[in-house]
Amino acid sequence: MNELLKKSAAEQSKALKNKEISAVELTNAAFDRIEELDGKLGAFNSLTKDIALNTAKKVDEKIAKGEELPLLAGVPLALKDNMNLKGSKTTASSKILENFVSPFNATVTEKLLGNLIPIVGKANLDEFAMGSSNENSAFKKVHNPWNLNKVPGGSSGGSAASVSSCEATLALGSDTGGSIRLPASFCGIVGMKPTYGRVSRYGLIAFASSLDQIGPFARTVEDAANLLEVISGHDPHDSTSLNLPVEHYAAHLNDDIKGLKVGVIKELMSEGLSEDVQKAMEKAIDDYKKLGAEIVEISLPKLKYSIGIYYILATAECSSNLARFDGVRYGYRTPEAKNLMEMYTKTRAEGFGPEVKRRIMLGTYALSSGYYDAYYKKAQQMRALVAQDFAEAFKKVDILISPTCPNTAFDLGAKSSDPLQM
Repeated sequence: MNELLKKSAAEQSKALKNKEISAVELTNAAFDRIEELDGKLGAFNSLTKDIALNTAKKVDEKIAKGEELPLLAGVPLALKDNMNLKGSKTTASSKILENFVSPFNATVTEKLLGNLIPIVGKANLDEFAMGSSNENSAFKKVHNPWNLNKVPGGSSGGSAASVSSCEATLALGSDTGGSIRLPASFCGIVGMKPTYGRVSRYGLIAFASSLDQIGPFARTVEDAANLLEVISGHDPHDSTSLNLPVEHYAAHLNDDIKGLKVGVIKELMSEGLSEDVQKAMEKAIDDYKKLGAEIVEISLPKLKYSIGIYYILATAECSSNLARFDGVRYGYRTPEAKNLMEMYTKTRAEGFGPEVKRRIMLGTYALSSGYYDAYYKKAQQMRALVAQDFAEAFKKVDILISPTCPNTAFDLGAKSSDPLQM
């Protein structure tokens, strides 16, 4: 492996500017690494070599002319395979979109290409981003780079595994209920779900539109901050996009935090934590204290309802969003249908995997006549009350910290039969 692949994006950017390596050489090194490892990892659904090398050549041309490079130009990146990249397959790791070639770019993809960031491939995920282990892909499981018998976390497991294994230096994932944060934790890298509306969702294949958000993966906080800067900003194509200026986030990395009020969520520290996670949390709290922050215990009494709320709202939105995949316009169509209704039912029965079908059924039930008020409406009311708890907490503290997950990466197959436990 080229040693530069182990370096941060900031270090790779510096090496490119100093002409220690060309962008084409760095991109080819990433493809060599993918060829070496991905048969074992399964992090990529497809590679986009032509797109990546054409982008890298543009970087080298700018360097040769002495022109200033955009932020993160020339740094190899993996794109989760539920974000559209024009001219490439965008499958959402589902049989129903197995041969779909995107006719347009997502807004985040346009931003990446505009900053001359080579996109080396489309990263594997749980089908339609539904899962926490990346075992629900229609094509292959993703393995944790640190231990191939463990899950990488999901749903953005391919993105996280590619960065952790140095197949890519950066990646984008999407997060609905932990799909960036969990795999970042399990793979030992940095991942964040930005504030809703900070990053455009245009061109992201929707799971649950009121919860989905695109965010960065990296091996350092600085790199994640810089990638967030690249992809953030208002987008007229997304009605939920925030029209706020984009900050240079990395400029704040060394700010003094003396006097910062850090809230520790009591309900997430009391029980169920593995010994390793408990120790990591205690160390993090101790580090904040050493840096001069004030630690405050915070209670969020309604937080215990959040899993139930999430499962009703996310599945309801999924039921609606995935109704478009019916074999009529694009994607898989069953060859066996004798009439239109049979084409609908067989296409969806054959095209969707078990977890996606389960969530569609749950969501359809929650939205159905006679159950809408009891489930969907009640969940929306409880969502507002949980948000109110957080609003009250932020009157007392500046930030909240908690474990990402109560445990570390578990064995492949260990929780497949119990999605709720997962």
